[in-house]
Amino acid sequence: MEILNQVQLQPFNTLNLNSIASYYKKIKSDQDIVDAISFAEKHHLNVLVLSGGSNVLLPESIEALVMHMDIQGIQQTAEDETTITLKVGAGQKWHDFVLYTTENHMYGLQNLALIPGFVGASPVQNIGAYGVEAGDFIESVQVYDRIDRQFKSILAKDCRFSYRHSIFKEQPDRYVISHVTFRLLKNADLKIHYGDLKAAVGNDLTAENLQKQVIMIRQSKLPDPKEYANVGSFFKNPVISESEFESLRKLHENMPHYPQANGQVKIAAGWLIEQSGWKGKKLGSVGMFHKQALVLVNYGQAALTDVKATYRAVQADVFKKFNVNLEPEPVLFNTVGQIQSHTR
Repeated sequence: MEILNQVQLQPFNTLNLNSIASYYKKIKSDQDIVDAISFAEKHHLNVLVLSGGSNVLLPESIEALVMHMDIQGIQQTAEDETTITLKVGAGQKWHDFVLYTTENHMYGLQNLALIPGFVGASPVQNIGAYGVEAGDFIESVQVYDRIDRQFKSILAKDCRFSYRHSIFKEQPDRYVISHVTFRLLKNADLKIHYGDLKAAVGNDLTAENLQKQVIMIRQSKLPDPKEYANVGSFFKNPVISESEFESLRKLHENMPHYPQANGQVKIAAGWLIEQSGWKGKKLGSVGMFHKQALVLVNYGQAALTDVKATYRAVQADVFKKFNVNLEPEPVLFNTVGQIQSHTR
């Protein structure tokens, strides 16, 4: 098995952070996973699983084995009167997969079009947009369990999916995702209750038009990482209690909000950031995008320390104005490939 040394990861993370991995292996098969982990154990190295690099913050050097997922393939495994089940390789590009499902009349994921990254990362963060989450359509996740030392399939009900959360986020050092199995609909059930999306879709109530409008909206608000280095939405939308929300609404009547099934209220992080004066504002070469305050952009050759300084300044200003804590979405790694808390 070929392991590369001193590999530059800048092309593999969408925030364009300079980062050198001491050991690197591109993973194309289940056997590659086993072999790479054996190598890491033999050399007493931590393992950093890198997917599409669209939701990570990497340090300038990583003394660990970086496993870069590249397992491809879309395989139909089952079909009944109303659904089709697909097993998809972890290295498949997410947006390409969504387009594939629509082209082949499989429905459910259209609201998640143009989200960057690979399929293997979709269960980890339980990616979501416009009222739909990946977990809504995941049947199971195929993993290599590093504790039990075997491949297994974890059913969706055991993945602990919730807002931007899963068992894979709880136990990041245990599972390496190789494939994700989705159960999709043969007949579209459109989710268009978000205001701007409902208006954009209009009277053309087809999944194809829904997907088209999602793409157009995201393109109008979110910068292309090839043009402006970014990781998409940088902060999670805070979820607060109803009493906390009512206190805030007395001071800010126009605050965008979304009632949750459990009685809590989700509020728009982008709106909080914009109201705190950060839309289009920079701190050195890092700032919040001028079209969408939720997106942090690396405008130059910023290092991880520059990114931290900016997002912590944003957090401080939002807390000062609204008494609300913003939690970053991207996963922060340290110099030995371990996930690190965003708190100081």
